[in-house]
Formats: sequence, C-alpha cells, structure tokens
Amino acid sequence: MTDLSRAEARRIALAAQGFADPRPLGRVDIRHVRRVLSRVGLLQLDSVNVLVRSHYMPLFSRLGPYPMSLLDDAVYRRRELFETWAHAASLVPVEVYPLLRYRMDAAVPWERVRQWVLRNRGYIDGVLDEVRRKGPLSAAELDDPGGRTGPWWGWSRGKNAMEWHFRKGRVMVHHRRNFERVYDLTERVLPRYVLDSDTPDETEARRALLLLAARSQGVGIARDLAGYYSLPLPRARELVLDLASEGALREVRVEGWREPAYMHPDARLPCSVPAHALLSPFDSLIWERARTERLFDFRYRIEVYVPERKRQYGYYVLPFLLGDRLVGRVDLKADRARRRLLIKGAFVEDGQEASGVAERLAQDLRAMAGWLGLDSLRVGRRGNMSARLRDELR
Repeated sequence: MTDLSRAEARRIALAAQGFADPRPLGRVDIRHVRRVLSRVGLLQLDSVNVLVRSHYMPLFSRLGPYPMSLLDDAVYRRRELFETWAHAASLVPVEVYPLLRYRMDAAVPWERVRQWVLRNRGYIDGVLDEVRRKGPLSAAELDDPGGRTGPWWGWSRGKNAMEWHFRKGRVMVHHRRNFERVYDLTERVLPRYVLDSDTPDETEARRALLLLAARSQGVGIARDLAGYYSLPLPRARELVLDLASEGALREVRVEGWREPAYMHPDARLPCSVPAHALLSPFDSLIWERARTERLFDFRYRIEVYVPERKRQYGYYVLPFLLGDRLVGRVDLKADRARRRLLIKGAFVEDGQEASGVAERLAQDLRAMAGWLGLDSLRVGRRGNMSARLRDELR
C-alpha cells in the first residue's frame, strides 16, 4: 500500500481540481471552461449574491478573469451542462444525466411536504400539462401560480409543483431570468443523444459517480467520495471497497488520516502547485469542511446564517489559496451602487507571513474587482492582515 504525506495528498487534490494547470495567457474561451469542468465535474449553485453567484467563481479561481457569458452559453445555449440535484443544486455536464436518472425515478417527497403532494395531485399534474402546452414557463407565469404560501420555503403552490417535477426529472431548467428558474419539459431541454443514452441500474450508476468523484478529488476517504455527488454513505463504503478490490481505485495511507484513503489511478502528484486563488465558499475543493481540515489544517465554516455578533470572520468569507496552502481569508462584498469591492475583513493564518500573503492577495483582489466591473477597492479594519493589505492596495 502506498503511503502519502499530507503535503503529497494536498498536491494530488489540487491537481485533480485543476489548480496545477497553467492559467490562460490570452483570451479565455470555451475550451478553457471545458477543461475546468473536466476537472471539477460540477459547479454548485447558491442563491447568495453578496459578491457574485457562486457557480461563476470556480472558473475565476482557476482561469482568472473570464467572460461569465461563456458559462451561461454552455448551460443555456450549447446545452453542455444542465441544472440538477447532484452535490446540492448543481450544474452538471449533460453526459452525467444517465447516471442520475435512478435518483430522479426514486425521488419521494420528504416528510414535511408529503401530504401536500398527496393532496394536490390534480393540480401538480395540471402544471405539467401546462408546461407541455405552453413552456418554457416560470412558476409565476402559470395560469394559477397561487400565492406565496406552502411548505417549501414559503413558495407558491405553483413553485412547489414545478420543483417537484424538477426533482422527478420531468422538467428541467430551460433558462434563468434574473436567477428565477424557467422550466420546460426535459425532452425539450436536453440533447437527444443524452436522452437516448442507456440508463445504468442504481448500483452501476453509483459506482460510476464514485469514480467521477475520485477523479475530481484525486484522493479521499469513502466519506469524501460519497459526498461529492451526495450518495448515501453506507452503500458508498461497500462500493468503494469493491472498486478498490477490482483495481479501479487504489487504497493508500495518508499521514494523519484515521481512515483508509482511495486514489484515482489517473491522479497526478506534481512536484509543486504554483496556485493563487480566492475560493468561493461553495468551491468543490473546500465544500467538504472535514476534508479541508485534513488536507490543509484549515478550519472553515460559512457564517451567512450566523448572527452578526457571533461571526468570527464575517458574512461571506473567501479562503485564499497560495501555493498548496490555504493562507488567509477575506470577507468580501460587491458594492454595486458605488462600483467598489469592499474587503470588510482580512485575516492571515497563523505561521504565514502577512506581507507575502497580502502582496499576492492584493493582485487577485484587483483582478476580481476588474472582472466584476468594480472601479475601486476599500479595505475595512477587521482582521490581522487588514492594515498590510490596505498598504498593498494603495
């Protein structure tokens, strides 16, 4: 069995996530976007927009400034990706659709909405008929959308019905209008070759998803691999053992890890990773918080839902990757009205040299401001790196 140091495991993970790839020297195009997607496998969606929508950030972190329209076109015009529940709400390459069919077929209402679905079957079926006749439609465009009441996040009953059909794979997101989903029948959204693909059974689909997760993570314990596509852990553990016994995964020991780890056969171990990147809280490199601690000795929690007086670092905090370490974090907000990027807090990790981190971080913050169309940057006073960063940005 191969032994890996924690530093080697970090470099394997970073390479698998695309951070060892050189950034484009010229104009970023769809080929660069596809390269990143081939590494990360999916992009998580989130409604928080204090800085930028979360699904745009992983491409910026790996490519630098790029036209966000490239991703929109890949999803809603080229139909190379589609929206679904994978790792939470996600953008996923259409080729993965057959591997997720079993999940859509097996979807059942969770406890607090089960009775609503049972009581409203006629209405729910009518919504699907209306989309069939008139789609694409948002929930608000239904003939009878209902008011904003009901069991799901205060949604209208039209939105409830649309989201239930979305869970079941009967409708897909055709496009978004101011981030509002506009739905159409799945057969009118996905490419024909995808719809006609063979559908593996549940076991084979889960095996394939675990291998995709291993490719995107490089190395991880069973819990890491299962979490990438939100697979049930007990069954995933069994399948990971099967894949290892067949040679599809390699079992390895990682320094300081209590559980066996598994490495994809194609995983690379670069000598170094000259990366520098601000990371979205929903970046696939760090969304598994326990794995982030194991790899980087970096404790990270998103504090959006923490009362302000109890926050340690801030509302929307982005870790900063430099080389193969997470060396700091910044609390950011796009003040669009004044066209400026607010750095409300800046923190350097213990043991890191603030001057070197601040110098590189300042460059990335300038690049981010330009990418977001913001004209200036303002640094607040919170954090042990704020003064140094303010000096660099002058």
